[in-house]
Amino acid sequence: MTSNTLSQRINQHQYLRDLRNKLLNLHRMLLETERITYEQVKGRVSNGELLKLVIADEQFAWLHQISHLVVQIDETLSSDQPIISEDVQNLIANARSLIVPSDVGSEFARKYYAALQREPSVVMAHADVSGFLASK
Repeated sequence: MTSNTLSQRINQHQYLRDLRNKLLNLHRMLLETERITYEQVKGRVSNGELLKLVIADEQFAWLHQISHLVVQIDETLSSDQPIISEDVQNLIANARSLIVPSDVGSEFARKYYAALQREPSVVMAHADVSGFLASK
């Protein structure tokens, strides 16, 4: 293995770790804004109740798409197989296509759009992920 290849692999690992962390932060901001929306209608929930809601309640189901992408990144990073550039590019493409808000698109896109309209922390997390993805 040449040092260029080693350096490239190290950079790919670091990029995926950074993307993962930025997506987790975005997920946390979206979860918090969805929790607030839920609690405005149904009353406060404990952290344990929130976990159950995130897993099983339809209102939180749209967030599973980000969770799934983070799991894909985790699986790629923890694999015994070397990361190939195509896998990295696919994960980047998946992230780019996922975080496209729209008031007329898929359920995820619509709910994402609504969260961006009501919560500045979601806007900041979105900008962080978008800027990071634009750098690659």
